[in-house]
Amino acid sequence: MTAAGPTMSERFRALHHGHQPLLLPNAWDHASAAALAAAGFAAVGTTSLGVAAAAGKPDAEQATRAETVALARGIARLQVPVTVDIEAGFGGSPAQVADLAEELADAGVAGINIEDGRGRGLAEVSEQVALIGAIKQRVPRLFVNARTDPFWLGAPDALATAVRRVQAYAGAGADGVFVPGAAREREVQALVAAAAVPLNVLIQPQVPPARLAALGVRRISYGSLLFRTALRAAVTTALEVAAGGPVADDVPSYGQVQRLWRPEPR
Repeated sequence: MTAAGPTMSERFRALHHGHQPLLLPNAWDHASAAALAAAGFAAVGTTSLGVAAAAGKPDAEQATRAETVALARGIARLQVPVTVDIEAGFGGSPAQVADLAEELADAGVAGINIEDGRGRGLAEVSEQVALIGAIKQRVPRLFVNARTDPFWLGAPDALATAVRRVQAYAGAGADGVFVPGAAREREVQALVAAAAVPLNVLIQPQVPPARLAALGVRRISYGSLLFRTALRAAVTTALEVAAGGPVADDVPSYGQVQRLWRPEPR
């Protein structure tokens, strides 16, 4: 009898401790997630903006719990680890957010991303620590990536605020911390030094991943970039074809897209 291989959660956790940072593309539906996995990415995440916009709903307003869970259940069947953006937990008590985390983990999801942004402000640190602690107590195997938003929200002393929060969230049991908007080298270096867990930043088109790796970053997310790029490509193609222009030769075929829906054995 051969020993069982690592679980998806174990595989996902290990990807944060390899020789190179985890380059994580973010999908908004089953087809985009399956296509990214087929392209060779080691893991796939979701983008809450893409999921919300595709459903005709606003992002970060607790409106897409059902859509997020439905998507997670489908893409968790892919052959790569999947992590799901649950915004701020879609409301409710820490126990209710832990219920959601457990539901996702039971469906095969390897990780979640949970943020401390609340509209135009930040949650109280104690509130977010309670959420993270409740999730980790309920589902220890789930990789919890704790996002803090002082840079995105333009908070005064954003770096100092982010440092305090990543330390608090790591202390509460977060497996990784995510600071979107941190872009300057001194900011990234300070956050790496402060965090006792892997640091996640957004991909920066002008900064090679190798440079971020040298600064100590362990995970680089695409965020909503791919979804926004896909929207632009769709509109651009529609206008170009309407004007009599050619269609690109490398567009996926009907058959290739049809094959994306089929679940693969894990």
